[in-house]
Amino acid sequence: MTTPNELRLLPWTGAEGKPCYLSTDDGGGYMSRLADIIEAMQLGAAAELLEQASEALDDQDADPNDLHRLSHDLTGALRDVLRVATSRGHLLAVSEPHRF
Repeated sequence: MTTPNELRLLPWTGAEGKPCYLSTDDGGGYMSRLADIIEAMQLGAAAELLEQASEALDDQDADPNDLHRLSHDLTGALRDVLRVATSRGHLLAVSEPHRF
C-alpha cells in the first residue's frame, strides 16, 4: 500500500478548496488515469490562455473588461499548473533515490 509520503496530489480540490490526494499502488488505475487526463487538459488550457494573453498584450485597443476576464482565467490556470507541478515534483521525489 502507498505510504503517507507517497500520496498523489490530485488536479482538483475538494470541499472548501482543500486539496485531494490519491492513495494507490496502481499508477495505471482508473483514478490515476483520470488525474493524468485532467492534468493534460489543464496544461493545454493554460497554454491556450498564454497565447491569448500574448495577443491581448500586443493589442493597444484591448477592452479592459476582456483583459480583466483574461486575468481571472490566467489566475485559475496558473493555480492549476502549480498544482500539477507540485504533484509531479512530489511523485518524482518519492520515485527516484536521492543522489548527493
